[in-house]
Amino acid sequence: MPGHISPVTLQLVGPQSWTEVPALLCYDPTDPFAVRIAFGDPGDQDTADGDEGIAWLVSRELLQAGLEHPAGDGDVRVWPARATADVLFLHLRAPSGEALFELSRATVAAFLRHTEALVPTGSESALLQLDQELDTLLSNGGPDSPGR
Repeated sequence: MPGHISPVTLQLVGPQSWTEVPALLCYDPTDPFAVRIAFGDPGDQDTADGDEGIAWLVSRELLQAGLEHPAGDGDVRVWPARATADVLFLHLRAPSGEALFELSRATVAAFLRHTEALVPTGSESALLQLDQELDTLLSNGGPDSPGR
């Protein structure tokens, strides 16, 4: 089942200025609870494949909640600027430092609608169970079956 990838430009909020940072929002139905934010040039195939560059896994539920109100704690936090603004803040914290980004709230909302079309919220666990059952079938019935 193919996923969904959407290019997005994040604005890195610095003390004196803003810096544009290209990134990709990536959703893979085989990991239905997560959205990957891959930083780098959207024209670079390695970024989409996840081979190069920096990527963060963020909960799809967290992004959805962050569209409406402050969400998350710890390493990833998301919140809207104001109810009427097209600005979403994304705060990422790693051992090496932290960064605050602004991005388009409408772009994130549209991306999440595409992910909902692929895997509706609430059906993620069923999809994972189906994957586990397929793995069991493809491995000759799993540990309970006599080997061939």
